[in-house]
Amino acid sequence: MAERTAQRVWTTALGQLELYVTRANYETRLRHTVGLGVEPDNFVVGVPTALIREWLVTRLRSRVVQTVSAILGRPTEVSFEIVGDDHANGKGEAAITLEMGSTPPAVEVPSTVPEQRLNPRYTFKRFVVGDSNRMAVAAAIQAADNPGMDYNPIFIHSPPGLGKTHLLHAIAHHATRSNKAAVYVTSEQFTNQFVTALTGSRSEEFRRHYRSPQLLLVDDIQFLAGKSRTQEEFSSTFNDLHSNSSQVVVAADKPPASILGVESRLCSRFQWGLVTDIQPPDTETRMGIVKAKAADKGFDLPDDVAALLAERARGVIRELEALLSLVLTHPRLTDVPATLDHAVEALTALPPASASTPDANHLLHAVSAYFAISTEALAGKSRARPVAEARHTAMYLLREDGQLGLKQIGFLLGQRDHSTVIHGVQKVSHQLKTEPTTAAQLSEIRDYASHVS
Repeated sequence: MAERTAQRVWTTALGQLELYVTRANYETRLRHTVGLGVEPDNFVVGVPTALIREWLVTRLRSRVVQTVSAILGRPTEVSFEIVGDDHANGKGEAAITLEMGSTPPAVEVPSTVPEQRLNPRYTFKRFVVGDSNRMAVAAAIQAADNPGMDYNPIFIHSPPGLGKTHLLHAIAHHATRSNKAAVYVTSEQFTNQFVTALTGSRSEEFRRHYRSPQLLLVDDIQFLAGKSRTQEEFSSTFNDLHSNSSQVVVAADKPPASILGVESRLCSRFQWGLVTDIQPPDTETRMGIVKAKAADKGFDLPDDVAALLAERARGVIRELEALLSLVLTHPRLTDVPATLDHAVEALTALPPASASTPDANHLLHAVSAYFAISTEALAGKSRARPVAEARHTAMYLLREDGQLGLKQIGFLLGQRDHSTVIHGVQKVSHQLKTEPTTAAQLSEIRDYASHVS
């Protein structure tokens, strides 16, 4: 009973924590964690590996403590225990390490299609269609039904959190049910497996695996930026599949021509077929999405509550999901219906949505929460790498988003001079051009700053 209660609390917490980390971090470090126990002054979280435990302790502990304490309605500490694969849905450390960007030599590249890591809820049936995504959905269904017949490749782009990954998983589910061989992979996984194949002299097996399916679905293609050898391999893979009338579907956070660090010839190939985008959903679509998400959690969400959430969350779908988790906290723990009064009460602690220039304090708190480093440390004298990285990020956001002057930024961050601030801003600007993960990192911090004071 206690473990079941802990898991319900942790499920609610995950819904809120998902808003504050990149999708890659959530998938590789948070999704397979579990709630183990609720003690008088401590909440126990089970994690599959020591690597994930270390990341949570050093990077996310303060955010986890704050989130769980709010759900329980009292201050509590949080501890992390390694529970292994039994509690982690069979996901071993080698698989997690591979997803996180390492290339462990023990991981073998399969010669046949491996078990797909597909979210069972990411199907066409569960994808809410509206004017903002209708073209992308129609193209995805056509690709799944008749791979390689009409538009090939299909390139779907949108800002993070609007459903690109959902569509790619849906294509794979649909195609597999029709006995079509489909492979879903992120560009980071493709890169890691390619490096592993080269290291282990398994290049031919790697190529057979990725050049044999009827559909290849590649997510977050922008993360190939700067990886020339991997781009060359992917280009050859694309050519083979395309010439064999196999379908290629690619997703990214921006149109092909706008992806920095990806070779022009590869971007040109992406435009051979159909390039379509997904726009932020309108109010009606957001209502449909939040009601569908609530139904997945076992709640029949009243229309007035759905309308409230749709009005409040005008950004990415993940923001809508986070607000829904917040609103369902009380009903989930007490087994009572979700009502408008409960929803209003749950949302009163959050500031109203605003399109104005973000407040400097909001930005500093967002950076602090993301890096799990106190605002005092940001303004302190430490030059430790994690602190310096967070401080440079704060300088960049205060300058670009907060529109503050160099002297103001220096004052907020420990009386630093303008040349130090310039260096920090330039460093992050350079990283945006050379390190694809920087853009996703800044996006998550901005999302947090936009609705949490």
